[in-house]
Amino acid sequence: MNNTKRKVILERLRDDNPHPKSELEYSNPFELLVAVTLSAQATDVGVNKATRKLFPVANTPEAILKLGVDGLKDYIKTIGLYNSKANNVYKMCQILVDKHDSQVPENLEALVALPGVGRKTANVVLNCAFGWPTIAVDTHIFRVSNRTKFAMGKDVDKVEAKLEKVVPKEFKVDVHHWLILHGRYVCVARKPKCGSCIIEDLCEYKEKTE
Repeated sequence: MNNTKRKVILERLRDDNPHPKSELEYSNPFELLVAVTLSAQATDVGVNKATRKLFPVANTPEAILKLGVDGLKDYIKTIGLYNSKANNVYKMCQILVDKHDSQVPENLEALVALPGVGRKTANVVLNCAFGWPTIAVDTHIFRVSNRTKFAMGKDVDKVEAKLEKVVPKEFKVDVHHWLILHGRYVCVARKPKCGSCIIEDLCEYKEKTE
């Protein structure tokens, strides 16, 4: 795929959704960090159901430490892998209190050093909470990037590197939202909805559906 075609794709996605936002519900960087950590191998809908009960009770590192691991588990037990996630979030909160004055660090290396936080989670936090032009590659972005031929790569790191290279600066803050939403609702895994896709004529996927 050439850069001219990529730019038109991004323009269409932007025109369709000029101000995209994460579907996770949060009101500050700490809530976002917790929500994204909980969302691994879980749906945003499922995470939101749990955090709607958790955050009114505990939405600071200190409040979650006060809850304790078992108390936290009671709020997130409907989410997959909740035992390990509760342990990670608790340890994360302790580090935030001890090393970061209870604030979410605006720094990739510091974020990745937190328990349960990988590069994808860190990039989501930097993008959504702090407005960084980072591109967090999840399964949806990986699929859309490869299927459309927009940015091909054998693993998420290679796709991230390719996207960083080919996405113009003006689109970088929002591109990860556009691609996630496109993969979640249109370019779905089993049978993409090509017939209702706004970039179908530009997409280079050969096995298009009706």
